[in-house]
Amino acid sequence: MLATVLSATVQGLDGTRVAVEIDLQRGLRTFHIVGLASLAVRESRERVEAALQNSGFELPERRLTVNLAPADLPKEGSGFDLPIALGVLAASGQCRASELDGVCVLGELALDGCLRPVRGVLPIAITMMRQGVRRFLVPASNVDEARLVPDLEAMGCVTLAEAAARCGAVPRPNRRRSNGRGVSSGAVERSRSEAGSTRTTANPEPARGAATAPEDGRPELPNFSQVFGQEVAKRALAIAAAGGHHVLLVGPPGVGKSMLARCLPGLLPPLAAVEALEVRQVLSVCGRHREAASPSVVRPFRAPHHTLSVPGLVGGGRPLVPGEITLAHNGVLFLDELPEFPRFLLDQLRQPLEEGAIHIARANQRIRYPARFQLVAAMNPCPCGNWGHPKKVCRCAPGDVQRYQAKISGPILDRIDLRIEVGVPPAECVGTAPPETNKSNAELDDLRQRIAAARARQATRYENLENVYCNAQTGPEQRRTLLRPRHEAADFLRRAMTRWNLSVRAFDRALAVARTIADLEGASDIDVQHVAEALQYRLQRSDERPGA
Repeated sequence: MLATVLSATVQGLDGTRVAVEIDLQRGLRTFHIVGLASLAVRESRERVEAALQNSGFELPERRLTVNLAPADLPKEGSGFDLPIALGVLAASGQCRASELDGVCVLGELALDGCLRPVRGVLPIAITMMRQGVRRFLVPASNVDEARLVPDLEAMGCVTLAEAAARCGAVPRPNRRRSNGRGVSSGAVERSRSEAGSTRTTANPEPARGAATAPEDGRPELPNFSQVFGQEVAKRALAIAAAGGHHVLLVGPPGVGKSMLARCLPGLLPPLAAVEALEVRQVLSVCGRHREAASPSVVRPFRAPHHTLSVPGLVGGGRPLVPGEITLAHNGVLFLDELPEFPRFLLDQLRQPLEEGAIHIARANQRIRYPARFQLVAAMNPCPCGNWGHPKKVCRCAPGDVQRYQAKISGPILDRIDLRIEVGVPPAECVGTAPPETNKSNAELDDLRQRIAAARARQATRYENLENVYCNAQTGPEQRRTLLRPRHEAADFLRRAMTRWNLSVRAFDRALAVARTIADLEGASDIDVQHVAEALQYRLQRSDERPGA
């Protein structure tokens, strides 16, 4: 007897269709799972057997073979428990197999028959919807996540018995349990409490550029009113927020570099609907289903410690999971004490900073994770931090300063658009009473409005380009065709390129920053003053340049 149940697995941020085939043959009772199944999938044998028996169903005394097709695709995770269990019931005649036609089934089984949430439901639901699948059977904890996909009928179940009942299966009375469905009432109540009682309705198809959360829905974030002085750094961060540019803050300890970096998310505009959907998919793949199904999402802010590993930064492991650069997708990645990160680790950022994605190759699979983030890095100018301090004396040897700064490779530094020297604020600015709340809020709101207006101009400019929303995301060819400066500004930038030996990448990125400055001012053309300010943020004194 043969039964087939439709299921899926997640590969990167994409779902992949999997057919769960169950075959029952005469012979000694065995349970085999084939089809490149991982350890977590092979362990489902014990979970399925215990859940079926504890839910009041019969486990056939036959040779049981489960094939996960296509057989050459690696299968990860515990989401195949429920389709295997329902397939066993269908193959043994305990439920109607026709009720499973056209239904994608996902879910992890507890030993008592309760269903636990699985990761990757949202990207799988999107993939199944594109392939014409309209019905989805998932644990109740994942149903809100699946209902984010429009026109999809998402059915949530708390127990295996409830899922089987949708296929006409009726469990036999089980005297070991306190209720007739084969699962204890306490277990059911615990599972329902984990699932939660909130439900969301299906959203319409996301439109490009549409906001997903109101301004007042943002969490409380640090703002510029909490930073003493540092007007140049504030201006640079406003430019970074308006154009999506990367920033490096260099200065002595305690001058406010970390606080400035944490102010950036509060300046960024709300996520567009397409960007929010991508953030939800990342959260879903990471198993954070409650956050993925929340009514609104905000731009991520990730600040990993310098002791993290390469898989922790770019993704990897077994099973493959996203790294910090993917968790920061469409948000901010803050690397404090940048030279403390190993150089080989920082060099892993070259491809993501340039392409907005990371490709992870393994022996039998190749995964692509999105990684379009804003990098904000902070560092001291020397090991002791006092090099260039107006009052304190640096006790580092010149060679130590050069080696410390050289920990950041030239290619990484070349990809950072804005490099800001954060100095010691004047004493008269420190410890003073904060400005009037209304005035401070009005200034911050005005700055956010100008940044939002600049982003709106860029969205209109790049509306025909895929996955391009701001100036920093444009490629070299797009910058040369869409970011044309005035003749005088172009000549000024070429002379600067010759004088300071700027690379072609530096030329293109300085042009993008100049375009952002013009957008903030509402100017239609890139003028000389815009290019001059852009170069001011990019150039450093030669003795401060890492690797010099």
